[in-house]
Order: sequence, then structure tokens, then C-alpha cells
Amino acid sequence: MTVPATPSRRFTDGISIGVLTRLLDRDLVDEVLADTGRREKRTRLLPARVVVYWVLALCLFFEDSYEEVMRKLVNGLRFLGTWRDDWHVPTTSALSQARQRLGAEPLQVLFERVAVPMARPGTKGAWFHGWRVMAVDGLVLDVPDTDDNVAVFGKKSHGGGESPFPQVRVVGLGECGTHAIVAAAIDSWRVYERELLTRILDDLEPGMLALSIHGDLDSGAVSEQGKVLLSWEDEVANACSYP
Repeated sequence: MTVPATPSRRFTDGISIGVLTRLLDRDLVDEVLADTGRREKRTRLLPARVVVYWVLALCLFFEDSYEEVMRKLVNGLRFLGTWRDDWHVPTTSALSQARQRLGAEPLQVLFERVAVPMARPGTKGAWFHGWRVMAVDGLVLDVPDTDDNVAVFGKKSHGGGESPFPQVRVVGLGECGTHAIVAAAIDSWRVYERELLTRILDDLEPGMLALSIHGDLDSGAVSEQGKVLLSWEDEVANACSYP
């Protein structure tokens, strides 16, 4: 189908896509696709680069359907003057197949390359006596109810039944002041936050002060100098300096 003219679409849709393409320029996306072996060998209606931006746009417009998000992406790129008018939005089935072709690896690599601290000197809430203040937190999310997700992540049991969707536990390392997420670990809801935290400790950099609710971590978990994990439990703060 041809993308219809949508004069009533929200101005902010175009702005959101503009921010997305500014933060993740096409050269970076192409580089990641090449490094992960996802560059197409023939011309497709849905090039891998477009699919990357579309998957990211799904996170911005998570309440919309596949096709509607693609319309917003295309209209947003038109808003920026970087898209031709005769392009057709593929069917939901074609979009699903394109997402499966892309896989998870390019998105993971892209995240690792762009997820960096963003605070500048003077950024409010981001610094404490010269330390870059970070925070660790976790949450549990529902994921689509597919056989693969059930097998890998499982459903939570409660009250003699089980949750309607498989669930994943996510622990992230974020920068205070900017809320930029610089590292994350994901696993089944059965894996405790403390275990996931140990998987991202290596992402702490010298000069970082990270805040966590977990006060019983092994202080030898991080070997590099100049990192501090400040933890609190039962409203009592315990500082653990890593040698």
C-alpha cells in the first residue's frame, strides 16, 4: 500500500524520528550491520538499515501496530526530507520476517557502541565531589507469549496459576542526572538482580560512583582502580571501595 498523506499526524512524531536518526546516524548503523554480517546482498523493499530504525521506533511508539510505526518512521523521514514519496509500507507479515532476518545481535552491538555517559561538567545531579554518579536498578518486564520465550525465560507461578506472559528481569547501570543507560543485563525472571548486577560490574569505569540496593556483594568483584559501589540496605549505607 502507498503511504497515505497524514496532515493530522502529530508534529512530535517527526521530531522523535529526527532525534533517533541524529543519535544513530546511518554510517554507524551500516558499520554495525557490516560487522554483524547483516548487510543485504540484494536490494530489498526493507533494507536492513531501515529495519534497524523501525525496530528502534517500535520502542518509541510501543502502543502502535507494526504498520503504523513504519508509517510514522517513513513520515518522520519525509519530515526531515530524507525519504522518497513513492515508497510502500510492507505488510505486517513482511515486517515480521524482516525483523527475524535482522535478529538481536545488531541491536546489541549498536547499544554497546552508543550507550555511554552523557553528563558534562556542571550537569545537575551527575557529579559528587568529582565522582560521576551512577545508579543500578532492576525491573521485570512481560515479553511476547511465544514458545521460544516460554522455553528461555519462563512464566512466573502464583496462586496456583502462572503469569499470562513470559517475563524477563533487567538490571541496568544508568547515569544520574541524565538517566542515560550505559549497560544492561537481561535474563529470566528467575535470575536474581544481584546475579545480573555482577554481569555489568565490568562496565563501571574509573571515577564512577555507583549506587545499588545490594549491600552484600563481594568487594573483589571489580579489580580495576578508582571505582566505588555504594550500597544500602535497611536504610544503612555501606561503602565498598574496590582496590
